[in-house]
Amino acid sequence: MLPVADKELKMKRMEINWAFGLALCFSVGLVAKAQPAAARSEVEAHRNLEYVPAGHERHKLDLFLPKDARGPLPLLIWVHGGGWKNGSKDGCPPLRKGYVQRGYAVASINYRLSGHAVFPAQIEDCKAAIRWLRAHAGEYGTDPKRIGVWGSSAGGHLVALLGTSGDVKEFDVGGNLDQSGRVQAVCDYYGPTDFKVFVTTPRYESHASASSPEALLLGGAVLENEEKARRVNPIEYVSGDDPPFLIVHGDEDRTVPLNQSSLLYEALKKAGRDVRFHTIHGAGHGRPGFGAPEIEEMVRKFFDAKLKGESDEQPQAVATESSVSEEERKTTERGRSKGKRGRVTFDQVLSRNDRNKDGKLSRSEFPGGKALYERMDRNKDGFVTRDEHVRTFGPDKGR
Repeated sequence: MLPVADKELKMKRMEINWAFGLALCFSVGLVAKAQPAAARSEVEAHRNLEYVPAGHERHKLDLFLPKDARGPLPLLIWVHGGGWKNGSKDGCPPLRKGYVQRGYAVASINYRLSGHAVFPAQIEDCKAAIRWLRAHAGEYGTDPKRIGVWGSSAGGHLVALLGTSGDVKEFDVGGNLDQSGRVQAVCDYYGPTDFKVFVTTPRYESHASASSPEALLLGGAVLENEEKARRVNPIEYVSGDDPPFLIVHGDEDRTVPLNQSSLLYEALKKAGRDVRFHTIHGAGHGRPGFGAPEIEEMVRKFFDAKLKGESDEQPQAVATESSVSEEERKTTERGRSKGKRGRVTFDQVLSRNDRNKDGKLSRSEFPGGKALYERMDRNKDGFVTRDEHVRTFGPDKGR
């Protein structure tokens, strides 16, 4: 029998593994890494700005500016993923990767999720946020003529749609209609495009069900709502005045098939647009490979070229490739194996942290971070329950 102190230490380690293991399940960028204090001190943060006054609770954005910056600054907007049904503006890769320190204004936006409203609410919100940012460019020192967007997964879909639907007036709803919803550069990380092709691709047929993220976005199963699927497809709106695109996708992605990006690339290339499509061999849905220095440099050079006018030596339409390094692949596999071996059950964490013994975890009782808590608190009632844990990550082993 272990001494009491050893038991306490073992349980604490298990809780840490539980929170860390759950966080690994999220899309790239959902949980932002802490910035060094020196870097944070250089950033002026404006949080929870309402881009639709008195609108939905999700109609808010965060804006980050360099302190003492001389504008107008190019603006880089992050659009989060999460299957259109989860996710938060709190995870903002451009912020933690130092774009503010490199002379950009950075915004991260929330939009209505599929549980709040079906499509086109999501793209209407993204365009409303862009129009609001343009209308307030003078107030915050940003350049309304230099706006780039970047997103992953569902966010990749939305930024791609922002890029190709600049001239589609039906998505412009709400305020600031005197402002444009167009953008000047798009970086799309593994975003869905053609839902009909998606759900009929071998190994991805489960997405044809009425409970899939795509169906929840449309309001019905994809193959039973082909006209809605057509409307949500960025490829349908490709035209000769679309902005430059950088598309990045892993060929081992088990969530969104690679053909979703290749179809968009071919359509943009056919239209004579400036587009680069980069495939990472061995990369899954955001991991591993996307944090490699060469990928981060590619993205940085893309935005510097398109929003700052710096040199870009790539031809107008090009497909490139790279591979996940063996070291990164092994590191990722070790992390996955550790997560499988060390997963702590909900009951174990509950027994340790449920101080009032009501069978659920309040924010003050929850051992993980804010983004993880908001991810699990699906009905936003201020508590995490067993049902919400199971709905998010599946049942505990043995239950």
